[in-house]
Amino acid sequence: MKQATPYVAAALSVFLAAPAPFYAASHREAPLTALDHPADITDFFAFVSYDDPSKVTFILNVDPLLEPSNGPNYFPFDPEVLYTIKIDNNYDAYEDVSFEFRFQTEVRAGGVFTGFVGAGSGIGGVIPPAVTALDGPGSEGLSLRQHYTVTLVKGSTRTDITPPGGLIAVPSNVGPRTMPNYSALAAQGVYKMQNGMRVFAGTVDDPFYIDLGATFDSFNFRPGAFPSGTPPLLTAAQDADDKTNSAPDMLSGFNVNTIALEVPISMITQPGKPTIGTWGATYRPQMTVRTNVSSNQNSGDWIQVQRMGNPLINEVIIGTADKDRWSRTAPSADNQFAPYDLDPLLAKVFGALGLAVPPAPRVDLLPLVQYTPLISGDPSLPTGPIADLLRLNTSIKPTPAASRSRMAVLGGDNAGFPNGRRLTDDVTDIAMRVVAGVLAGAKYSYRLGDGVNRNDVPLQETFPYVGWAQSGRDRRHIDPGEMGCGTVATPTPCPLN
Repeated sequence: MKQATPYVAAALSVFLAAPAPFYAASHREAPLTALDHPADITDFFAFVSYDDPSKVTFILNVDPLLEPSNGPNYFPFDPEVLYTIKIDNNYDAYEDVSFEFRFQTEVRAGGVFTGFVGAGSGIGGVIPPAVTALDGPGSEGLSLRQHYTVTLVKGSTRTDITPPGGLIAVPSNVGPRTMPNYSALAAQGVYKMQNGMRVFAGTVDDPFYIDLGATFDSFNFRPGAFPSGTPPLLTAAQDADDKTNSAPDMLSGFNVNTIALEVPISMITQPGKPTIGTWGATYRPQMTVRTNVSSNQNSGDWIQVQRMGNPLINEVIIGTADKDRWSRTAPSADNQFAPYDLDPLLAKVFGALGLAVPPAPRVDLLPLVQYTPLISGDPSLPTGPIADLLRLNTSIKPTPAASRSRMAVLGGDNAGFPNGRRLTDDVTDIAMRVVAGVLAGAKYSYRLGDGVNRNDVPLQETFPYVGWAQSGRDRRHIDPGEMGCGTVATPTPCPLN
């Protein structure tokens, strides 16, 4: 793109000098994190708050594909993981403002065999009353309870911004007998902090939606989901309907652990510079000694395990042999992965399907890895080094729900991906079209998609915006061949093939 000219020469030199491509987000995206679920970032979101455009909401999701019924202790955050949200506001791909989250686990009833127990007003002095509160009366059945802290980092200054009363993470929804009003219980996990900030941490419905099985079966999309008869090309009517699924959402009925943080824009931007780059990262201690007692011994520096800015970069752009190295690399060092960004294998897949795609090097993809006017609207903004950051122009107001497009910028809705990312943005379809070349011109515009246009449960319009956790007793996965596609109000069978 013309706006990215200062970078093109350097990017081309990296691309031309590199050897043949190496062999190296959302779910189990790298070999390392497939073995370390609590540190695995499944998705990262950043958007101007719908109900308060003076603030930005960040959402960091970790620990993929949580089966809601998988007790007895369900899905606590890992106290040995440092969870972080990072913001670059001077366009050098290094964090200028960071928020750190640490969790501590409290076992309140060590003799109870499950993390959560309760029924009605109690049973015979053995079973406590149903769980209706995170603390105080009604919380007796929360045996495994997690507290957490929030630390603000600016330069070398670290400030504990945890409110005086402390913070409690919302537990998984184990079922209606133990937690008869789970929505009210979960809402207690929204805490106010200084400067108008709000925070939430806990288990929630996984908001990512995709036909995951078909995608990773070498793009074996279901012909029954495509009235055009040519997967993965949607019809115009199918593409325009943001409320109807024609393929199964393979993440339906699953939960995920989330950290949501709402902060004033003025707190994370520089005057006159509304565009930021942001990402999430998780860390573990450099050394862990496992002992024969309940706690491990940790020492050394924090070592990065995973990071995420834009969605699906590690899943479908980075080669398998480099996925772990990418996960542990800082975004400022992403120049080494330029061959993947400028000549993605996925584009060749689309070419093999008969679609014309732009030739490499793919400089049309630079808006995903640099500061360009596509998002900032400011040609004078420094492009910065190539870096996988989720870039957000905080001066663009949120789009009302009735006008919001799941295709975001590609659908004429500039308040969504790749200008930040909202929970409702269909990043699977957007990413497919961007890789196919839509940013390079209209001749590369195809209605590519997986047939999943919405989440399986409604999402909230106020902080923390997520859907509350699925019930362990009553959850339902919408599988191929079952009822559950179509609209929420008018379900139809999901295609098996």
